[in-house]
Amino acid sequence: MAEQPRNTGAQLVYGELKRRILSLELKPGERIYEPAMATALHVSRTPLREAIRRLISESLLEQQPTGGVVVPALDETVISELYDVRAALESLMAREACANATAADLEELQGIVARNAAMVEFPDEAMKYGVALHAAIARIAGNSWAQRFHGQIASQVERYRYFTNNAPERRDEALANHRLLVEAIASKDPEKAAKIAFDHVVGAREETLRVISASGLVIE
Repeated sequence: MAEQPRNTGAQLVYGELKRRILSLELKPGERIYEPAMATALHVSRTPLREAIRRLISESLLEQQPTGGVVVPALDETVISELYDVRAALESLMAREACANATAADLEELQGIVARNAAMVEFPDEAMKYGVALHAAIARIAGNSWAQRFHGQIASQVERYRYFTNNAPERRDEALANHRLLVEAIASKDPEKAAKIAFDHVVGAREETLRVISASGLVIE
């Protein structure tokens, strides 16, 4: 479980550092120098260190053997493995959601998709509703271990959504997949739902690798 900050100052610093990592303001491989970062954020070293420890626990920062802290490199193999695990989990949870979804659950999922459609032109909002849909399906599935593992990879996946979410075509494709997935769950078709969920994540993996490779930041 990720380490929780002990005070509001650490929480604010954590949020800002995480934002900079996910937006690539802090580049992959860049070292975090505590004195300079504390000055830049106008905070003392104590909340900064707490935030850094939390980000290390989430693998969004990396402790080097020398004691330094860096933003992890973008590794093609690591990215592929992460998305493969996510695809398997999403597929499992979609299958199990078919058996468990109530009328109220389906109404919730359809509402999320409707809001996703209304906001598909806005990257941050579209991403928010996409994340909400997958979280709702995980809850409906009711598999506590799948939910636990899904939560553990959430921050890592969030790091890579930056690369795909800005493309309108990808947002439209994701929305179409979300609609099909909810329809399959409503139809109580576990095989179809599982395949749509799996293919959806594989598509995200391929687009992520393509965009990151084009950026020149990925380690092959």
